[in-house]
Amino acid sequence: MASRLSGIAHIVDDDDHVRNSTIALLKAGGILSRGHASGDAFLKDFDISAGGCILLDLHMPGLSGFQVLDNLREQGNRLPVVLFSGRTDSITEELAIKLGAAALLPKPVAPMQLIKLVRLLLAEDAVG
Repeated sequence: MASRLSGIAHIVDDDDHVRNSTIALLKAGGILSRGHASGDAFLKDFDISAGGCILLDLHMPGLSGFQVLDNLREQGNRLPVVLFSGRTDSITEELAIKLGAAALLPKPVAPMQLIKLVRLLLAEDAVG
């Protein structure tokens, strides 16, 4: 089994299957993660001082991924955020960059690509 990394990967996705399978994938890669069924639930439960990274679905009922990211940045939180979407365009990509997302990836993401990216983001967050 892979060694555990410090920090938690927060998975924010309204699709139960996507959220739970992402948690299982990251667990198999030795990465602690926690699922959140909506942007509202995530912001309610999230400890702003905690380390880690956030994997955030762009299109959800309630708060969108962009709204959650904007809220985090307004609170001064600079954790790495990866946005996911089944549909993107140049305007979406520009807004993701403007809001400080580490990446905007299309769904579905290749499993090994996701594990490598999360490991990188957790390592970057750990060093400051």
